[in-house]
Amino acid sequence: MRILAIDMGTGTQDILVFDSARPVENNVKMVLPSATEIAARRIRRATTQRRPVALTGVNQGGGPCAWALEDHLRAGLEAFATPEAAETFDDDIERVAAMGVRIVSEDELGSAPGDRIELRDLDLGAIRAA
Repeated sequence: MRILAIDMGTGTQDILVFDSARPVENNVKMVLPSATEIAARRIRRATTQRRPVALTGVNQGGGPCAWALEDHLRAGLEAFATPEAAETFDDDIERVAAMGVRIVSEDELGSAPGDRIELRDLDLGAIRAA
């Protein structure tokens, strides 16, 4: 039997590919940055470059990306987000808008300026590539 186990944390995602046909010490184990940490790095890079951010995707764990977005907004920079992506920062998107994030449709986001950042907790493509 094979099992893929993923522990999504604030800073890392810990991954185990368990195969009952192998000794446990020979199973694949990986520690990768969490999706929220990857998004935070992208937001911080945009902040450093003084560029707006355009957030799309789904509601993911906040933490590092929420803190990075707060810093981005405090720096006086623009942020755009689809309603679903905005829920990453608060379940009440009116509160997210009150923070200074412009809530827009996916179509409107396509023409928004800045760095497009996709929010999601699990990126199987990145895990496969690792």
